[in-house]
Amino acid sequence: MKLELLPMTFSVCRIADGSAADLTAPFTFFARTDQEVSLVCESARAPRDALATEHGWRCLRVSGPLDFSLIGILAGIAQCLADAGVSIFAVSTFDTDYILVKNESLSAAVAALRDRGYEIAEA
Repeated sequence: MKLELLPMTFSVCRIADGSAADLTAPFTFFARTDQEVSLVCESARAPRDALATEHGWRCLRVSGPLDFSLIGILAGIAQCLADAGVSIFAVSTFDTDYILVKNESLSAAVAALRDRGYEIAEA
């Protein structure tokens, strides 16, 4: 399976409402539940008035599109990284999955994935 390492850094933010989210920007993930509003975006676009922000994430994209009948794609990646002691933040879209890891864990994540047969390419 091929993964693409995206070149930019990301931030994960808790925001008060959707007004702080630039939904026209590429690589913007917005989620609203009954308990919170979250935004994942390029760090340069992180809202200054966010309630909480976690900077320093790098992103691996599963090359897609993936068919909905496929089983265990994200689970396999997550297990590989868990075995290597790497924490993840995962986001899924209609076509594929995105796995974010902290920048300081990126080398360990890439090494672990390659050891398990994943191909990592620069996007």
